[in-house]
Amino acid sequence: MREKYAAAALCLLLTFLTGNSLFATTGQGNESGPKYNVLNFGAKGDGLTKDTHAVQSTIDSCFAHGGGTVYFPSGIYLCGSLHLRSNIALYLDHGSILRMSKDNADFDPYEKLDFKTAGDKETSFFHYALIGGEDLEHIAILGTGIIDGNRIKRGGPKPIALKRCIQVIIRDITLKNAPNYNISMLGTDFVNISGVTILNGYSDGIDPDGCKNVRISDCYIDSFDDAIVPKASYSLGYLRSVENLTVTNCILASNCNAFKFGTESGGGFKNVTLSNCTVIARKVGKPADAGIAFESVDGAEIEGITITNISMANIISPIFLRLGNRGRDMVTPKPGYLRNVLISHITATGATQASLIAGIPGYPIENITLDHLLIAYKGGGSFKGNIESVPELIKEYPDSDMFGAIPSWGFYVRHAKNLKLKDIDLTFEHPEQRPAYIFEDVAQLRIKAITATRSEEAPAILNFKDVKQVVISDCLIPADPATFLAIPENQKNEIQLIGNGINQN
Repeated sequence: MREKYAAAALCLLLTFLTGNSLFATTGQGNESGPKYNVLNFGAKGDGLTKDTHAVQSTIDSCFAHGGGTVYFPSGIYLCGSLHLRSNIALYLDHGSILRMSKDNADFDPYEKLDFKTAGDKETSFFHYALIGGEDLEHIAILGTGIIDGNRIKRGGPKPIALKRCIQVIIRDITLKNAPNYNISMLGTDFVNISGVTILNGYSDGIDPDGCKNVRISDCYIDSFDDAIVPKASYSLGYLRSVENLTVTNCILASNCNAFKFGTESGGGFKNVTLSNCTVIARKVGKPADAGIAFESVDGAEIEGITITNISMANIISPIFLRLGNRGRDMVTPKPGYLRNVLISHITATGATQASLIAGIPGYPIENITLDHLLIAYKGGGSFKGNIESVPELIKEYPDSDMFGAIPSWGFYVRHAKNLKLKDIDLTFEHPEQRPAYIFEDVAQLRIKAITATRSEEAPAILNFKDVKQVVISDCLIPADPATFLAIPENQKNEIQLIGNGINQN
C-alpha cells in the first residue's frame, strides 16, 4: 500500500516539475497538451481564422475513439455551428474564448418541424446554435474559459442548445453577449449547471424546457430577458412537464423576471425548489417586472413549489402568481391549476407595485402559504377607481403589470382558495392613499401576525370583498378597528378574530 501512494506522489511531483498536463498526450512528435487538444487538429486560436472545421474534427476524433475531453488552451477560437457528441466534454481552459462567428451563414439553419407550434423561434428551434446536440448522453461543457456570443443585440444563434439529451454537466464557464437563450435545453434530463456566469445576455439566461431532474446552483446571471425561465412548451411536438428542479445559491439580474415559470407552460411544473438566492437590478435598463413569477395560462398544472430564503432589491413586483386561460397550443382552451405553493423568508426592498395572486372566476389559485416576508415598498401611490375597475384579462399574456393601476400597495389577491399569510411585515417609504391588502373572491383565508404601515388618509389596512371563512389572529389591531379591517356589512359573520391585541399607539 505504501508503494502505491509513493508512486502516486512521484507522478504528481514530476507533473509539477515538468509542467506537463494531467491530461493524456498524443505522444507523437512535439505535440503537447491533452490527447484531443484542438490545436493538434489544426485550430489556430488567433481570433481571426475560422476554426469551425478544426474544432469539429477534434470532437469527431474524440468520439470515434470512445469519447473523452476536447481541450481548448488559451486563445480565441472563432467558430460557427459545432455538433457535440455523446461521451464528450468540452474543456475551455483559463484564457480561452470560444467566439461566435459574426457571419450567420456559418451556423446551421433552423430545422424543419413536422408539427405546428405557437412558440417563437428562440423557444422552438435548436439547430441555429454555436454548440448544439440532440439525443446525446454523458456530455459536458466545462472550464474557466469564455463563450462569447459576439453580438450587440438580440437575434442570432444560441450559445448552447441541447435537445433530448441525458446526463449533462455545464460547469464554471462564462457566457457573454449572447443574442439568444444562453443555455437552452429541451426534453433534457439529469442536468447539473454549476458555477456558470452569464453576462450581458440579450435574451434569457437559462431555459430548461420540458426537462426533468435539473440542478442549477452557484450561478451569476445578468440578462435583459428572464434570468431563469423554465418552460413546458410544445416544441417537442407534445407537452412534457418540468419536474424535480432545484435552483440554489444564485445571483440574478434581469430587466424582466428573475424566476419565471411560463409563459409557454402547457406541460406544467411539479416539484420545484428555489432557495438561497439574491435578485438585483441590472445596471442598465428598467427594473425587473417580478422577482418570482409562476404563470399558468396555457392549461399548465403547477404544484409542489417551495421558495425560501430569497433577497430582492429594486424589483417592481416581488411576487406574481397568475392563473389564466390564454390556451396557446390548445385546441380548446381550458385553465389548468396553480396550487400547493410555499413562499417563505423573503426580503425585498425598493418594490414599486403590489405583489399579485390572481386567478380567474371559477378557477381559484389554491393552497398558497406566504410566511415570514419583509417587503419595503417605495409607496407614494393613489388609486381613483374601485376594485371592480381592475380588469380580469383572462386570455391575455401574463405579466405583473398586465392589470394596470392596482388599488392596493402591498398585496392584491383575487380568486384564491385556502390562502395562509403569516408573519408578514409591509412598509413604505412615501405615504400611501391605498390599503395595504385587498382580497376579492377569496375563501378559507388565514391571516396571522401581520403588520403594515398606514397613512392617515389611507383606507383600512385590510380590505375584503366577497371573502368567506376568514380567521385573523395574533395581530396588533389599532384602537379604532375600522383602520385595520374594512368589510361589507353582509360578510361580517365570515370573519373570526382570535388572540389579537390592541395597539394603543
